[in-house]
Amino acid sequence: MTLPSLLIVDDDPLIRDSLRLILGDDFDIHLAEDRPHAIRLLRDMDSPPQLALVDLGLPPTPHRPEEGFKLITELLAHSPNIKVITLSGQNEESNARHARTLGAIEFVAKPCGPETLRTLLLDALRIQQSEQTGLSESQSLFGIIGNSQPIQAMRSQIELYAKTPYPVMIEGESGSGKELVATALQRLSGKPDSSYVVLNCAAISPNLLESTLFGHAKGAFTGATSAQSGFFERAENGTLFLDEIGEMPQELQAKLLRVLENGEYQRVGEAATRKSNARIIAATNRDLKLAVRSGNFRNDLYHRLSIFTIQVPPLRSLDEDKVLLLEHFKSFYATQAQRPPFDLDPAALDAWKNYPFPGNTRELRNIVIRLTTKYPGLKVNARQLEAEFDPQPEEAGSTPADLSGEAKHVLQQGNFDLDELLIGYTARYIDAAMELAHGNVSEAAKLLGIARTTLYSRMEAVQKHRAQKVQ
Repeated sequence: MTLPSLLIVDDDPLIRDSLRLILGDDFDIHLAEDRPHAIRLLRDMDSPPQLALVDLGLPPTPHRPEEGFKLITELLAHSPNIKVITLSGQNEESNARHARTLGAIEFVAKPCGPETLRTLLLDALRIQQSEQTGLSESQSLFGIIGNSQPIQAMRSQIELYAKTPYPVMIEGESGSGKELVATALQRLSGKPDSSYVVLNCAAISPNLLESTLFGHAKGAFTGATSAQSGFFERAENGTLFLDEIGEMPQELQAKLLRVLENGEYQRVGEAATRKSNARIIAATNRDLKLAVRSGNFRNDLYHRLSIFTIQVPPLRSLDEDKVLLLEHFKSFYATQAQRPPFDLDPAALDAWKNYPFPGNTRELRNIVIRLTTKYPGLKVNARQLEAEFDPQPEEAGSTPADLSGEAKHVLQQGNFDLDELLIGYTARYIDAAMELAHGNVSEAAKLLGIARTTLYSRMEAVQKHRAQKVQ
């Protein structure tokens, strides 16, 4: 019997070994100590793990969650079907919410009992397996749900472009459903049973991407012990979906352009020219026009790929579809979990309608999964629902929507003082660390990730600043 695969990423070797011992009977365990190690493991696997257990506090910043957040994004970019559960010794609700927005289905504070963790992982596995067996009949063709005008217009585009042999560019934010659009294009192509090959350009090491796409001859490079076909050959007479096309290295862009222009390519290490008739569908969450202007993406390749373009609208622009998606996923996951569905009270339903879902449909789906698990057959109130949301800026003001939160904050402050802001943050974190360390400066310095002498100098700076404010 083949065990389901689980990737565990934690910088503490004792925790890694303990988790392997606790979970080894239920899962095929793969261990990584940091984000680069995890990505290397992922790229070397024949198939991605079904589950990932990720510590948010990873090197080189183990006391902060940024590396863990990056890893969640990279795992789901590589394999959107991985179910990610996050672990953290810093039980901060804002971290939990942001991890869920990025696509994690659950956040667990350390320490966590082994049975609780095993139950969470097995529940996540059931969800992953149920999704892989295929969605409900209403989703079986398009996988695209919605009655809003933007969704209806997008469906019309899909039907119009599907049967053409020309490339289609799909543009949209992370989590918005670009993969579903690509699948719908292939299924409506008139050749639904033809080969459909998917390559995530961001998930393959740049030095392996060329041989992955075009194949290689025996002896083409160290480790090439036999000739290998590439994705273009596997997609013969079918469709090749190039996800995250904006991450393709420039030197490879010219070779892809050659295939698009005359259908010709060469395996790595081979002089013979081969032909391909695969249809190309590409997708990106980047602004490729900006990448063209900055010289990071070839202008001629962009125009060859975007003969037809489909924009996948973000969920925040689909207000009338939010409830439709809620009802669909509620029914689907309640059936899969064999639990009665939850319901939202009127205030919670209003909160649902007004929430912008920055993680798009992926975030919405994960919220439904968590509510189904936590509140089977119950009425969920607004407070319970909002605990699942990612915190939003309190002051939206009149600043442009595409500005970062920091840029908006600077604009909204009449007399912005960076020194005051930084000294304030420094003081609060020093006070917090000293409280946790019961006044022990050495322990507080360890908690803050700085040297003891550095902590002393920062404490002096804070005291000096406070004294100046009193004067």
